[in-house]
Amino acid sequence: MREIDYSQYFWQDEEIRLRAIQDADWEGHYFNRFDTPARRLLECTVELPPTIAEAKNFVETYADFSTDNRRIMFAIENRNAENVGGVNLNSIDEKNGTFSIGIQIDRDHRGKGYGTRAMRILLKYAFMERRLNKFNDYVLEGNVGSTNMMIKLGCQQEGVRRKVIYTNGEYKDLILFGLTKDEFVEQQKKDRSV
Repeated sequence: MREIDYSQYFWQDEEIRLRAIQDADWEGHYFNRFDTPARRLLECTVELPPTIAEAKNFVETYADFSTDNRRIMFAIENRNAENVGGVNLNSIDEKNGTFSIGIQIDRDHRGKGYGTRAMRILLKYAFMERRLNKFNDYVLEGNVGSTNMMIKLGCQQEGVRRKVIYTNGEYKDLILFGLTKDEFVEQQKKDRSV
């Protein structure tokens, strides 16, 4: 197979590239499920122990963008072609123009800005190609990394759903964030001018 020329590829920036989930990604998905603190922040619960069958089924379900339009899954690679995590566009409501994004960066690759970069690529796609107008998401109380990422992306805190998640023996808040297409465009202009 000849080498791919990524010079005109939409799904990348200077540091990362998004790609379709591939069969070999089951192993990364499986091992990520053993990171209970990260999974608790993502899923707001402690999941049952991971299984190889579940990991392989996950990859089979989402490989080649084969599912319905309400969840589009991507693997995130750094420029060394290492799989560093996953990101997805979900809760897509074409009628009202709203959507959400889910993301998990592998433990060894956190704190390098990969998550923020992947989010920007998906936000650009959702706003500029899908004609969606509003990104809505929530962050579990105590998830400092995701809160900082939302702020960095230009999201506005829109509210707090108080004590609605029970995990680790206590009730936690969900912090609601939102970003409109117009706000995203303005944030992109600010980021380019810096």
